[in-house]
Amino acid sequence: MSKPESVAVFCASSQPRQASWADRARSFGARLAQEGINLIYGGGARGLMGQVAQGCHEAGGRVTGVLPTIFDRPDVRLKVVHSELEIVPGMHERKARMYELADSFVVLPGGIGTFEEFFEVYTWLQIGLHRKNIVLWNMDGFYTPLLSFLDSVVEAGLMGHEVRDSLLVADDEDDVIRLLGQEVAKLPDKLSGRK
Repeated sequence: MSKPESVAVFCASSQPRQASWADRARSFGARLAQEGINLIYGGGARGLMGQVAQGCHEAGGRVTGVLPTIFDRPDVRLKVVHSELEIVPGMHERKARMYELADSFVVLPGGIGTFEEFFEVYTWLQIGLHRKNIVLWNMDGFYTPLLSFLDSVVEAGLMGHEVRDSLLVADDEDDVIRLLGQEVAKLPDKLSGRK
């Protein structure tokens, strides 16, 4: 697979206690711009989400925000960084539109909103609704407990090892970019159990 044209980034809209994560999020946004990859993100100004968008914008990249009407407020949205800002009716429409616009997904540290976005696109990969790479950026081991849990789900026979292996895990920015260009895993047909 070649480098994607656009990447949806899921991450915290809160400011993390780990200050270096904000710096890395901003750097990653700039890296996307340098690589010629369009950023698709949730449209907000806060937390890691805002840092990724600012970094991409400042480096001359294309930034598309997808913002639900509930968050269409001056204290939430970034007005100056968007190449395009789409206002959608709600959270479901936001995810659907981000999915539609993106060729791949990158997950930075986040809370329950990030987890929900991640698990939905991961489920969609498992059931064959898309063949897009999902890269989990395991900053400072943030997602290590989750990865261990997913391993236990495989051991319990509740998820196939191919599905677990299809989740790409990066330790740093260079890993993320490299994995985005990796061939997308072909998974067994969920309904028939066949490849």
